[in-house]
Amino acid sequence: MKTLFLVIASLFVTALVHAQSPVRWTIDAKKIADTLYELHIKADVTESWHIYSQFTPAGGPKPTKIIFTKNPLIKILGSIKENGNMQKKFEDVFNVDVKYFEGSVTFVQVIKVKANVKTNVSGSIEYMVCTDKQCLPPAKTPFTVALK
Repeated sequence: MKTLFLVIASLFVTALVHAQSPVRWTIDAKKIADTLYELHIKADVTESWHIYSQFTPAGGPKPTKIIFTKNPLIKILGSIKENGNMQKKFEDVFNVDVKYFEGSVTFVQVIKVKANVKTNVSGSIEYMVCTDKQCLPPAKTPFTVALK
């Protein structure tokens, strides 16, 4: 009975923490030229939590992944850059060097609009957050940003 109570309490706490995500996302587009925009996808991570780099090696925790919905009016240029204080640490649990950010990280993607029109960029962010003691299940956050 005591074990069942601990399992239920643990699940409840995990669900409560997950419902109040330790990551707050802000997304905006900055026009840098006539048909060029920089998309800034910023993660503000609650103290003691960290979010993984998109370059975290296989076998480790789920790396952050940004997926763009196809839009015939836009072209994604180059790769997504990470601006933040990346940490690297060998994790015995995963047996790999993990790459992660604490505090905040901004993912920056250059986008070209194929014509001088207003359109949206949409997609989703897949990510995982952990502390030194626990991890939340991977999460997926959809987004849409107007390009004006």
